[in-house]
Amino acid sequence: MTDNGSLAAATWEQVELARHPDRPYALDYIHALFSNFFELHGDRLYGDDHAIIGGPAAFDQRTVMVIAQQKGRTTAERAMRNFGMANPEGYRKALRLIRQAERFQFPIIAFVDTSGAFPGAGAEERGIAWAIAENLVALAGARTPIVTLVLGEGGSGGALGIGVGDRLLMMEHSIYSVAMPEACASILWRDIARKVEAADALKLTAADLKRMGLADEIVPEPPGGAHNDYGVAADAAGAALRRHLAELEAVELDRLVEQRYQRYRRIGAT
Repeated sequence: MTDNGSLAAATWEQVELARHPDRPYALDYIHALFSNFFELHGDRLYGDDHAIIGGPAAFDQRTVMVIAQQKGRTTAERAMRNFGMANPEGYRKALRLIRQAERFQFPIIAFVDTSGAFPGAGAEERGIAWAIAENLVALAGARTPIVTLVLGEGGSGGALGIGVGDRLLMMEHSIYSVAMPEACASILWRDIARKVEAADALKLTAADLKRMGLADEIVPEPPGGAHNDYGVAADAAGAALRRHLAELEAVELDRLVEQRYQRYRRIGAT
């Protein structure tokens, strides 16, 4: 195998680890790291989307607002949670939580884990693009610290809908990209079989994003991946969240929001 082929294969191994069916999901981290998590439901407009969960919780000596994408473990739960792909009502529920966090001055901790927003006709009819756009604006200007942790997959606008913040952390074997490899291969080459090549071209691994200055920290996982030891993975995630949240809480709010604005203005600048 050529060097390029070896690199592409290594990247695809990261994709497969990010999608491992036994990998810990958001609720696993929530139960390990927080106490008194009180899940809030519904967007007050249409219904409750189980692909996005959230609510206030105790994190050490503070109250935080947790917003997360949750995949299903069993067949029934996967159907109920729509494989972690949210509809507009999921993002509108997240928007409600963002506004509550800002009102009550709760820091936001967001757990990203989705292949993307749900692409169905109903989602389009109910305004999926508008819902995500509203969240981008709300998160960009929210007057409270925001730390985002990518647990497994971070796919396109579906991830960004809860993923804009002051710090971006990534689990060691997570991925984050403008599109998932299969979608990229279909769009560029009309050939899903080229997904391995697409994955390598997308530069979607945690190491890639850290090297490009997009991710702030890579959170180490136990040997072989987070699915091999949930406790070790959660401890590492908790330590990183505590450190970054403490740094952000020390920043005056006007300055925090301005730094967040400048952070995103710098992306892609030459």
